[in-house]
Amino acid sequence: MSKTASRWIPLEASPETFSSWASAAGLVTASADFYDVYGLDPELLMMVPKPVKAVVFLFPINETTEAKRGEEDEQIKAGDQTETDPTVLFIKQTIPNACGTIGLLHAITNSDITIAPESPLAKFIEQAIPLTPERRADLLANTELFASIHASTARAGQSNVPDNLDTDLHFCAFVQALRPSDKELRLIELDGRRAGPLDRGPSKDLLADVAKVVREYYIKGSDSLNFNLIALASPDSEE
Repeated sequence: MSKTASRWIPLEASPETFSSWASAAGLVTASADFYDVYGLDPELLMMVPKPVKAVVFLFPINETTEAKRGEEDEQIKAGDQTETDPTVLFIKQTIPNACGTIGLLHAITNSDITIAPESPLAKFIEQAIPLTPERRADLLANTELFASIHASTARAGQSNVPDNLDTDLHFCAFVQALRPSDKELRLIELDGRRAGPLDRGPSKDLLADVAKVVREYYIKGSDSLNFNLIALASPDSEE
Protein backbone atom coordinates (compact mmCIF):
# COMPACT_ATOMS: atom_id res chain seq x y z
CA MET A 1 0.00 0.00 0.00
CA SER A 2 1.17 3.51 -0.78
CA LYS A 3 2.55 5.70 1.94
CA THR A 4 -0.39 8.04 1.15
CA ALA A 5 -2.66 5.51 2.86
CA SER A 6 -1.37 6.58 6.29
CA ARG A 7 -3.76 8.48 8.56
CA TRP A 8 -4.81 11.81 7.05
CA ILE A 9 -5.65 15.04 8.89
CA PRO A 10 -9.45 15.48 9.18
CA LEU A 11 -10.94 18.15 6.91
CA GLU A 12 -12.79 21.09 8.41
CA ALA A 13 -16.46 21.17 7.43
CA SER A 14 -16.77 24.61 5.83
CA PRO A 15 -17.62 25.91 2.35
CA GLU A 16 -14.27 27.71 2.22
CA THR A 17 -12.32 24.50 2.92
CA PHE A 18 -14.38 22.48 0.44
CA SER A 19 -14.07 25.15 -2.25
CA SER A 20 -10.31 25.31 -1.76
CA TRP A 21 -10.02 21.51 -2.05
CA ALA A 22 -12.29 21.33 -5.08
CA SER A 23 -10.61 24.20 -6.90
CA ALA A 24 -7.18 22.62 -6.42
CA ALA A 25 -8.53 19.26 -7.61
CA GLY A 26 -10.14 20.63 -10.77
CA LEU A 27 -13.70 21.79 -10.08
CA VAL A 28 -14.53 24.90 -12.10
CA THR A 29 -15.93 26.88 -9.18
CA ALA A 30 -17.44 29.48 -11.50
CA SER A 31 -19.94 26.78 -12.46
CA ALA A 32 -20.57 25.31 -9.00
CA ASP A 33 -19.43 25.97 -5.45
CA PHE A 34 -20.13 25.05 -1.83
CA TYR A 35 -22.60 26.81 0.47
CA ASP A 36 -23.62 26.53 4.12
CA VAL A 37 -26.96 24.99 5.01
CA TYR A 38 -27.95 26.91 8.14
CA GLY A 39 -30.69 24.59 9.31
CA LEU A 40 -33.30 22.02 8.30
CA ASP A 41 -36.39 24.21 8.49
CA PRO A 42 -37.92 25.09 5.09
CA GLU A 43 -37.20 28.81 5.41
CA LEU A 44 -33.52 28.08 6.06
CA LEU A 45 -33.30 25.60 3.19
CA MET A 46 -34.69 28.32 0.90
CA MET A 47 -31.62 30.46 1.64
CA VAL A 48 -29.33 27.96 -0.13
CA PRO A 49 -28.61 28.84 -3.79
CA LYS A 50 -30.34 26.61 -6.32
CA PRO A 51 -30.11 24.24 -8.01
CA VAL A 52 -28.40 22.05 -5.44
CA LYS A 53 -26.33 19.32 -7.13
CA ALA A 54 -25.15 17.39 -4.05
CA VAL A 55 -24.94 17.67 -0.27
CA VAL A 56 -22.00 16.75 1.97
CA PHE A 57 -23.01 15.80 5.50
CA LEU A 58 -20.87 15.67 8.66
CA PHE A 59 -22.25 13.63 11.55
CA PRO A 60 -21.05 12.00 14.79
CA ILE A 61 -20.51 8.24 14.80
CA ASN A 62 -22.10 6.53 17.81
CA GLU A 63 -23.61 3.18 18.77
CA THR A 64 -26.97 4.09 17.23
CA THR A 65 -25.58 5.13 13.85
CA GLU A 66 -23.30 2.08 13.78
CA ALA A 67 -26.20 -0.27 14.50
CA LYS A 68 -28.28 1.30 11.74
CA ARG A 69 -25.35 1.14 9.34
CA GLY A 70 -24.89 -2.55 10.11
CA GLU A 71 -28.55 -3.29 9.38
CA GLU A 72 -28.56 -1.27 6.17
CA ASP A 73 -25.29 -2.80 4.98
CA GLU A 74 -26.80 -6.27 5.37
CA GLN A 75 -29.72 -5.15 3.18
CA ILE A 76 -27.31 -3.83 0.55
CA LYS A 77 -25.28 -7.06 0.58
CA ALA A 78 -28.43 -9.17 0.35
CA GLY A 79 -29.77 -7.10 -2.54
CA ASP A 80 -32.87 -6.21 -0.53
CA GLN A 81 -32.87 -2.53 -1.46
CA THR A 82 -34.19 -1.17 -4.75
CA GLU A 83 -31.78 -1.23 -7.68
CA THR A 84 -29.41 1.74 -7.92
CA ASP A 85 -27.96 3.42 -10.97
CA PRO A 86 -24.83 1.41 -11.91
CA THR A 87 -23.14 4.57 -13.22
CA VAL A 88 -23.02 6.08 -9.70
CA LEU A 89 -19.32 6.27 -8.81
CA PHE A 90 -18.84 4.79 -5.33
CA ILE A 91 -15.49 4.63 -3.50
CA LYS A 92 -14.73 2.47 -0.48
CA GLN A 93 -12.84 4.18 2.34
CA THR A 94 -9.61 2.48 3.36
CA ILE A 95 -7.58 5.54 4.45
CA PRO A 96 -8.25 6.74 8.01
CA ASN A 97 -9.70 10.28 8.11
CA ALA A 98 -10.05 10.41 4.31
CA CYS A 99 -13.86 10.61 4.56
CA GLY A 100 -13.78 14.34 3.77
CA THR A 101 -11.98 13.80 0.48
CA ILE A 102 -14.14 10.76 -0.33
CA GLY A 103 -17.30 12.72 0.48
CA LEU A 104 -16.19 15.50 -1.85
CA LEU A 105 -15.31 13.01 -4.57
CA HIS A 106 -18.72 11.35 -4.21
CA ALA A 107 -20.48 14.73 -4.41
CA ILE A 108 -18.53 16.11 -7.36
CA THR A 109 -18.11 13.01 -9.51
CA ASN A 110 -21.82 12.18 -9.34
CA SER A 111 -23.04 15.69 -10.18
CA ASP A 112 -23.64 17.47 -13.46
CA ILE A 113 -20.99 20.15 -13.01
CA THR A 114 -17.92 21.37 -14.91
CA ILE A 115 -14.52 19.79 -14.20
CA ALA A 116 -11.38 21.16 -15.80
CA PRO A 117 -9.90 18.86 -18.49
CA GLU A 118 -6.67 17.10 -17.51
CA SER A 119 -7.16 18.10 -13.86
CA PRO A 120 -6.61 15.61 -11.00
CA LEU A 121 -10.38 15.17 -10.76
CA ALA A 122 -10.78 14.54 -14.50
CA LYS A 123 -7.96 12.02 -14.52
CA PHE A 124 -9.24 10.27 -11.39
CA ILE A 125 -12.75 9.90 -12.81
CA GLU A 126 -11.42 8.50 -16.09
CA GLN A 127 -9.30 5.92 -14.28
CA ALA A 128 -11.91 5.11 -11.61
CA ILE A 129 -14.96 4.44 -13.79
CA PRO A 130 -14.02 0.89 -14.86
CA LEU A 131 -12.78 -0.12 -11.38
CA THR A 132 -14.54 -1.73 -8.43
CA PRO A 133 -15.15 0.43 -5.32
CA GLU A 134 -12.23 -1.33 -3.61
CA ARG A 135 -9.88 -0.68 -6.53
CA ARG A 136 -10.99 2.95 -6.57
CA ALA A 137 -9.89 3.13 -2.94
CA ASP A 138 -6.48 1.80 -3.99
CA LEU A 139 -6.34 4.37 -6.78
CA LEU A 140 -7.04 7.18 -4.32
CA ALA A 141 -4.47 5.84 -1.85
CA ASN A 142 -1.82 5.76 -4.56
CA THR A 143 -2.60 9.17 -6.09
CA GLU A 144 -0.05 11.36 -4.32
CA LEU A 145 -1.64 14.58 -5.55
CA PHE A 146 -4.93 13.93 -3.74
CA ALA A 147 -3.07 13.25 -0.49
CA SER A 148 -1.21 16.53 -1.01
CA ILE A 149 -4.41 18.49 -1.75
CA HIS A 150 -6.12 16.97 1.30
CA ALA A 151 -3.16 17.73 3.58
CA SER A 152 -2.71 21.34 2.44
CA THR A 153 -6.44 22.04 2.64
CA ALA A 154 -6.75 20.42 6.07
CA ARG A 155 -3.82 22.39 7.46
CA ALA A 156 -5.13 25.66 6.01
CA GLY A 157 -8.51 25.05 7.63
CA GLN A 158 -7.12 24.64 11.16
CA SER A 159 -5.09 27.04 13.26
CA ASN A 160 -3.42 24.07 14.96
CA VAL A 161 -3.27 20.52 13.63
CA PRO A 162 -4.16 18.20 16.54
CA ASP A 163 -1.64 15.62 17.72
CA ASN A 164 -4.45 13.11 18.19
CA LEU A 165 -6.04 12.50 14.79
CA ASP A 166 -8.74 10.14 16.10
CA THR A 167 -12.22 11.52 15.49
CA ASP A 168 -15.79 10.28 15.88
CA LEU A 169 -17.03 12.63 13.14
CA HIS A 170 -17.63 11.33 9.62
CA PHE A 171 -18.55 12.70 6.18
CA CYS A 172 -20.94 11.22 3.65
CA ALA A 173 -22.60 12.66 0.54
CA PHE A 174 -26.08 12.71 -0.96
CA VAL A 175 -26.80 12.86 -4.69
CA GLN A 176 -29.69 12.12 -7.02
CA ALA A 177 -29.66 9.28 -9.57
CA LEU A 178 -32.18 7.65 -11.87
CA ARG A 179 -33.41 4.16 -11.03
CA PRO A 180 -32.66 2.06 -14.14
CA SER A 181 -36.00 0.23 -14.32
CA ASP A 182 -38.36 3.22 -14.44
CA LYS A 183 -36.06 6.29 -14.56
CA GLU A 184 -37.47 7.56 -11.27
CA LEU A 185 -35.18 10.07 -9.59
CA ARG A 186 -33.89 8.64 -6.30
CA LEU A 187 -31.93 10.01 -3.34
CA ILE A 188 -28.65 8.14 -2.93
CA GLU A 189 -26.45 8.24 0.18
CA LEU A 190 -22.77 7.61 -0.51
CA ASP A 191 -20.54 6.67 2.43
CA GLY A 192 -17.21 4.90 1.88
CA ARG A 193 -17.67 2.94 5.12
CA ARG A 194 -20.84 1.30 3.78
CA ALA A 195 -21.23 -1.83 1.67
CA GLY A 196 -22.37 0.26 -1.30
CA PRO A 197 -24.64 3.12 -2.39
CA LEU A 198 -27.77 3.39 -0.20
CA ASP A 199 -31.11 4.25 -1.79
CA ARG A 200 -33.08 6.61 0.48
CA GLY A 201 -36.21 6.77 -1.67
CA PRO A 202 -37.79 8.98 -4.35
CA SER A 203 -36.36 12.48 -4.66
CA LYS A 204 -37.88 15.58 -6.22
CA ASP A 205 -36.14 18.26 -4.15
CA LEU A 206 -32.60 17.13 -3.27
CA LEU A 207 -31.98 19.48 -0.36
CA ALA A 208 -35.43 19.04 1.22
CA ASP A 209 -35.17 15.27 0.86
CA VAL A 210 -31.72 15.23 2.47
CA ALA A 211 -33.09 17.29 5.36
CA LYS A 212 -35.80 14.66 5.93
CA VAL A 213 -33.26 11.82 5.95
CA VAL A 214 -30.94 13.68 8.30
CA ARG A 215 -33.80 14.36 10.72
CA GLU A 216 -35.13 10.81 10.67
CA TYR A 217 -31.97 8.71 10.54
CA TYR A 218 -29.31 10.86 12.21
CA ILE A 219 -30.63 13.65 14.46
CA LYS A 220 -33.68 11.88 15.88
CA GLY A 221 -32.78 10.60 19.35
CA SER A 222 -29.32 12.21 19.30
CA ASP A 223 -28.16 14.77 21.85
CA SER A 224 -25.13 15.80 19.77
CA LEU A 225 -24.79 19.18 18.09
CA ASN A 226 -21.99 18.07 15.77
CA PHE A 227 -23.96 18.02 12.53
CA ASN A 228 -23.11 20.04 9.45
CA LEU A 229 -24.62 20.20 5.96
CA ILE A 230 -22.86 21.85 3.03
CA ALA A 231 -24.49 22.08 -0.40
CA LEU A 232 -22.79 21.92 -3.77
CA ALA A 233 -24.85 24.25 -5.95
CA SER A 234 -24.80 25.93 -9.36
CA PRO A 235 -26.76 29.13 -8.72
CA ASP A 236 -26.30 30.49 -12.24
CA SER A 237 -27.47 27.34 -14.03
CA GLU A 238 -31.00 26.48 -15.01
CA GLU A 239 -33.12 23.99 -13.07
